[in-house]
Amino acid sequence: MDFIIRECKKEDLPEALDLIRELAIYEKAPGEVDLTLEQFEKDGFGETPLFGMYVAVQSNKIEGIALFYYRYSTWKGKTLFLEDIVVKQNQRGNGMGKALFDKVIERAKNENCRRMSWQVLDWNEPAINFYKKYGAKMNGEWLNCNFFEDDLERL
Repeated sequence: MDFIIRECKKEDLPEALDLIRELAIYEKAPGEVDLTLEQFEKDGFGETPLFGMYVAVQSNKIEGIALFYYRYSTWKGKTLFLEDIVVKQNQRGNGMGKALFDKVIERAKNENCRRMSWQVLDWNEPAINFYKKYGAKMNGEWLNCNFFEDDLERL
């Protein structure tokens, strides 16, 4: 491994936001990212941080991220939710994604989480196969439901 995994610092956020935009392109939704750097900083490093993030650093550049937060299950209790793992395309296959995922698993264990969960797009075969290697339980029964900002304003 010629990279390190560490907790994100505020000054890492511009590069992390670039990776999020790269993920949106990969997921065929390039116009969907409207998160600003200012909002990202406030939400991650403000008075009440809403997320945690690990970064993979190689040659002083952020090459991958794993963004997570906590939620609560009425059935299971404390849950760590992995929002995204993103690794630059030219870095995929070198163990960076695995190292980020392992770090998040370690966090869930250290924080005494009763569950760790995440989502994967049904067409993302490389990611599905990656998670299957860990023995992840895939559940196709649940539908994702959302209200977006304009929906909330309308209601």
